[in-house]
Amino acid sequence: MNFFQTGYKGKNDWWMYIVTLILVFIGTQVGSIPLAIAAYNQVDGDMQRFSETANDAWLNIGMDSNLYLFLMILSFVAGLLMLYLAVRAIHRKKWKWIVTSRDNIDWKRVFFGVTVWGAISIIFIGLDIFLSPESYEWNFKPIPFFTLVLVSVLFIPLQTSLEEHLFRGYYMQAIGMWVKNRWFPLIVTSVVFGLLHGANPEIDKIGYIAFVFYIGTGFFFGIVTLLDEGTELAIGMHAINNIIAALFVTTDWTVFRTDALYVDTSDPSVGWEMFLPVFVLYPLVLIIFSKKYGWKNWQEKLFGKVEKPINQDVIEELGS
Repeated sequence: MNFFQTGYKGKNDWWMYIVTLILVFIGTQVGSIPLAIAAYNQVDGDMQRFSETANDAWLNIGMDSNLYLFLMILSFVAGLLMLYLAVRAIHRKKWKWIVTSRDNIDWKRVFFGVTVWGAISIIFIGLDIFLSPESYEWNFKPIPFFTLVLVSVLFIPLQTSLEEHLFRGYYMQAIGMWVKNRWFPLIVTSVVFGLLHGANPEIDKIGYIAFVFYIGTGFFFGIVTLLDEGTELAIGMHAINNIIAALFVTTDWTVFRTDALYVDTSDPSVGWEMFLPVFVLYPLVLIIFSKKYGWKNWQEKLFGKVEKPINQDVIEELGS
């Protein structure tokens, strides 16, 4: 049974997917309340100052960056919890059914994704620092940094898990079951995933060209999911990508403004680092994964039909 056929398990009435989207949205909004309260208290209840800084990540008002990161992630945690409850209570599905087509979630795949993408990311960050040392300032502060490590390792995977389970799992399966093919859900979820990053400050600083990276990354994670018949590799790569982004290099114009090891002092610009992952590194990683896991029939897995399995066990529901 492949990844899309696994999606047929449980209940899949169309209205359930709309209700789930609404619940996840409500969850993220409720989860953002602690951040809003902390920011409001930071400006001593000054509503004008609060409204003026709310669109700038609330860091310019002097909020501790680690506290901000933790509170920001809470909105994703609340959204993930709502998705979990909807999958279990509304769809009557087991959580693993939106994660993988395998009998159980393959954690070795998750950690292999972490290892491969983590190593590549660190190598290229180090290379850029070596080639352009004038653009970086050493920023190591023991207590803030190790606090950042703790917050990042424990909580950033929850943020990325919401995005992966929602886009590459839940809605990838749903759209595939509706349209009966693989390529359309890949396009839709990848484009929507990229466009939802339009609120990131990078868009304002660099321009819409940044969507090349965000949408390209969505396609990469989606392609990996389809070829591997599960989201484990994408989950691992997405988590380590954001952890490294938080720990190694920060700027005053990106979504992750942290007490990282280095501060990038260069002016925002469109450089090779915007296109290298999409057009060079992502294809390289696909080759590595293909060799590791023996991926075959790429055309069928990316462009083939989605067929409902005829086995009776597809009607299995949680607890049956």
